[in-house]
Amino acid sequence: MKALVLYYSRTGVTEKMARTIAQSLQEEGFPVDLFNVTQFPLETLPSYDLIIVGSPTYYGTMAAEVKKFLDESVRFHGDLEGRIGGAFASSANPAGGNETTVLSILEALLIHGMVVKGMSEGSHYGPVAIEEFDRRAEEECRTYARDLARLTKALRSRKEGQ
Repeated sequence: MKALVLYYSRTGVTEKMARTIAQSLQEEGFPVDLFNVTQFPLETLPSYDLIIVGSPTYYGTMAAEVKKFLDESVRFHGDLEGRIGGAFASSANPAGGNETTVLSILEALLIHGMVVKGMSEGSHYGPVAIEEFDRRAEEECRTYARDLARLTKALRSRKEGQ
């Protein structure tokens, strides 16, 4: 099993979130590739079992760089069926559009046929950071990564057991 954490960041907050998620996945035993979305070799996308995408929030949605990646991922439509996906976001304000950013990324992952998981506590759709990468955002990133890692392992072992 292999995980991918993709992100775009201008201020460094989204990058800190991505690094924390990647570290937590490693602690769960996953080999992890961490990429700025602008440097990711798209042709390797189908080789991942778990794909988590993060973006800063601009006008209530993802950064253009993340949207470009998702638009280009259409060439793998159907190839990501059943893989696990997740999303995270940062913004400058509490009502800055974090949820709509996370949801817009998750929508694209769902169209790929991926499985996504929410969180019953905190930021329900995926981790968010507001203005800075504080302790709350760090804990959400760690919890989310652990939950997605466990889900990926469970679904993978179930699939292999059939």
